[in-house]
Amino acid sequence: MVISLSPNGNGRSSRRSTNLNGSLLGTLPHLPNSPLFGTDGIRGKAGDLLTAPFALQLGFWAGQVLKSKTSNLGPVIIGQDSRNSSDMLSMAMAAGLTSAGLEVWQLGLCPTPCVAYSTRHSEAIAGIMISASHNPPEDNGIKFFNSDGTKLSSTLAQEIEDGLRGHLLVSPDAMTTWGKTLYQPGLINTYCQFLQQSLPPSFSCQGMTIVLDLAWGASVNVAPALFKALGAQVICLHETANGDRINVNCGSTHLDLLKTAIQENHADMGFAFDGDADRVMAVDSNGRVVDGDYILYLWGKSLLERRELPSNLLIGTVMANLGFERAWERLGGKFVRTSVGDRYVQAQMWETGAMLGGEQSGHIICHHYGVSGDGVQTALQLAALVHQSGASLAELVNNSFDTYPQILRNVRLEDREKLRYWQDCQPLQEAIKQAQESMGNTGRVLVRASGTEPLLRVMVESECPDAANHWVNYLVAMVETHLAE
Repeated sequence: MVISLSPNGNGRSSRRSTNLNGSLLGTLPHLPNSPLFGTDGIRGKAGDLLTAPFALQLGFWAGQVLKSKTSNLGPVIIGQDSRNSSDMLSMAMAAGLTSAGLEVWQLGLCPTPCVAYSTRHSEAIAGIMISASHNPPEDNGIKFFNSDGTKLSSTLAQEIEDGLRGHLLVSPDAMTTWGKTLYQPGLINTYCQFLQQSLPPSFSCQGMTIVLDLAWGASVNVAPALFKALGAQVICLHETANGDRINVNCGSTHLDLLKTAIQENHADMGFAFDGDADRVMAVDSNGRVVDGDYILYLWGKSLLERRELPSNLLIGTVMANLGFERAWERLGGKFVRTSVGDRYVQAQMWETGAMLGGEQSGHIICHHYGVSGDGVQTALQLAALVHQSGASLAELVNNSFDTYPQILRNVRLEDREKLRYWQDCQPLQEAIKQAQESMGNTGRVLVRASGTEPLLRVMVESECPDAANHWVNYLVAMVETHLAE
């Protein structure tokens, strides 16, 4: 089989080549001019860009690009969350990959980190997760992993996109060898065994009451089983897979029901996962939110005391609270910020040799155990840390740090061009400068476009709550006046 993956019109082949878009694989819907791949794969509303024909061709071109990079034609692993559109996209992706001659291993419903782990610890050449993470049910996404379980490089993503846009050529006999699809749910059990084995040998949840908000999503089978196996009394919220309700007023971005359940059941702690379980937020027995900053501080302090944290270094993002950063520095630690996105945290960890990093939103990566953010693993490790300390989670948080008031507001911008070029809005830039000059060293402003949703995020942090509230309202008003109309 002869395949040319050079740009259309420039490649040379001893046999006739063709672009398959709109022919053998069906008609591809109109693609937007903006890049398809964001910071975390391809996301959008199911039925708009994310259709079966699109996923079919995406699978085919991903297969062609992956095959061109390796002589090891191992399988591609696909997992999915509970969204109603996930079956459709998963099956279409599998059809595209098998049409490219690759074998597909379907895991079915599972957390995103299960796909990353299974890909890294098998002969798979790539992994794919069908999920839009914390987004609402009508959205979906397609996320790729390299063979080592890390996020797909931007170079490979661009090559796949080039194929979709008709810029790559493939020979006519490229679809004469077919792959097959196998169902491998046993890999989920292997992943769960790994999570248990990563815990301290003496750890038990015996005597603990733990509430889990499973967000109607990918963690419904994994998280309760693990905590129950460790002896915890487990109370579950939103505990079945429900594609109509995934993330709706529940999970890691909506914690009120979890707080209430902890109080009513006199629980020791609770954990809320997002739809694909790669992030987690904790709540202590007092109903206080223990976000990614607190988790990084507590886990980092434990590793520092055991001398398992090289250079006493933690990696966070620009969203990390100033109170956290300054408390960590008082412990003798070092703190490096990146752009928002676990991709950037991961890259900085590889560059610096850091073993622990994460985001305030609950994406936590610990290289002692893996290469991807894992909400279930983080929840288990935090519970183990509490057990080993002999204190409650509430007591540990009390003795950690005080946060600076930090207010985050999201403004939805349906005009993607305005979202992409928001930094060109001079009235908004002048307002940001005014806010920063007014607060000086006592606060900071962060405005950024979301990498996963059509949102402009406005954050103001200040030692003075009134100042934070004033400036965030002012900046949001400027966004709505000059960009949202």
